[in-house]
Amino acid sequence: MDNKAIAIIPARGGSKRIPRKNIKDFLGKPIIAYSIQAALDSRLFNKVIVSTDDEEIAEISRKYGASIPFIRPNELADDFTGTSDVVEHAVRWFEEKGQNYDYVCTIYATAPLLDRNYLIEGFEQLKNSNAKYAFAATSIPFPIQRTFKITKNHRCEMFWPESFSKRSQDLEEAYQDAGMFYWEKIKFISNEIYFGKDSIPIILPKYLVQDIDTMEDWERAEILYKAKTK
Repeated sequence: MDNKAIAIIPARGGSKRIPRKNIKDFLGKPIIAYSIQAALDSRLFNKVIVSTDDEEIAEISRKYGASIPFIRPNELADDFTGTSDVVEHAVRWFEEKGQNYDYVCTIYATAPLLDRNYLIEGFEQLKNSNAKYAFAATSIPFPIQRTFKITKNHRCEMFWPESFSKRSQDLEEAYQDAGMFYWEKIKFISNEIYFGKDSIPIILPKYLVQDIDTMEDWERAEILYKAKTK
């Protein structure tokens, strides 16, 4: 491989809304196993690692083929630590060992619908561009211009009231982060935010996207996975 790439899967042990979420059984396997397998199957990476503070997560991750080069420090395993801090720590850890990479891909541990082909597409598009990032995205199912908030007295207030009388087909389509993977050229310097002009969105169909924060999300992801694999 001409360009050295590393996959980093952040997986701390202290998830609150779904306890032990990163290794909870998802249709017969710990959910993190699906992310590890997609990364390995893509054959894009010199290393696929899991950054965790939890020995049980580390043991399960090794079983499914990931490397655990270190146990993440406690100060990077609380509710306030961002993913970028975890990835930066891992990249810096390898650099201090004399192992430098051109690309890093952050893959979420709870992404069982991830298809390796989208990982490959993201890498190819980023490699052949002058962008810094490439990430999974999907279209929002309803026009955001027609959305509203609920006020304190339980009434509606539109964010864009001028769009109320417009036909939905006349409103510009909007997209959102799919919460799956994030490619980055490590040495490329950019002051842009991640969802800015130095980023390439890799568009996924909506049936392959499900953020998992609640048990309702989890159950819906299982339904989507079963439909996908039929």
